[in-house]
Amino acid sequence: MKTIEVNNKSIQRMAKIAAGLYLLITVLAIYTHFYVPGELIVAGDATITAKNIAANQGLFRGGIFSELLILLSEVVLTIILYVIFKPVNKTLSLIAAVSRLTMTTIHGINVLNSIFVLVLLSGAGYLSAFDQNELNALVMFFLDGYKYGFGLGIVFLGLHAILLGYLIYVSGYFPKVLGVLFMLASLGYFIDSFSLLLLSNYVPGQVFIAIPIALAEIAFPLWLLLKGINFEHKD
Repeated sequence: MKTIEVNNKSIQRMAKIAAGLYLLITVLAIYTHFYVPGELIVAGDATITAKNIAANQGLFRGGIFSELLILLSEVVLTIILYVIFKPVNKTLSLIAAVSRLTMTTIHGINVLNSIFVLVLLSGAGYLSAFDQNELNALVMFFLDGYKYGFGLGIVFLGLHAILLGYLIYVSGYFPKVLGVLFMLASLGYFIDSFSLLLLSNYVPGQVFIAIPIALAEIAFPLWLLLKGINFEHKD
């Protein structure tokens, strides 16, 4: 009995860490995926976009650094979530973890697109083989590649979210509404990512998709932080 209590306390501490990582990822993601692109990228205008990035390389590099912090946090968060939900269903918890780590891997590789943009704007001598318009076009090419690579990763986050939602729902550890929110969020992830990858001129981040995602990704970590895991009422 004492061993179980010690183990439960350990998992409660891990839950607090998971909550902190969730909130950290949310804040960094807003900066990386909304603020930085909003300040630098002008849709359909390669020349202005390239000039913006060249003149604000500190901001662009800050976005890359922020994304690396997100990826490192994702690895730790994924393992903690696996440990928390392993007693509920080991197989589904493992699939959820692998799905999220797959997303993290894709997004890690995808950061290379941002690195390539910096290389193109570095002024290296060998780049004289391209004229300025060609360099600008290549910058936009890699930025578009980044956008589609990010969407590809989100497909796997959708799978993670629906499994996590189910595990939350059946675990008895948390209010079932949190599980429902994640299952709704998974639909948003799937709609957004598949639409971006399969439909031309699709603009991701529609409000009706963003709201359930935001509710799930904020409500769950806040519950972990303030209430923790309710082991006493596990189904």
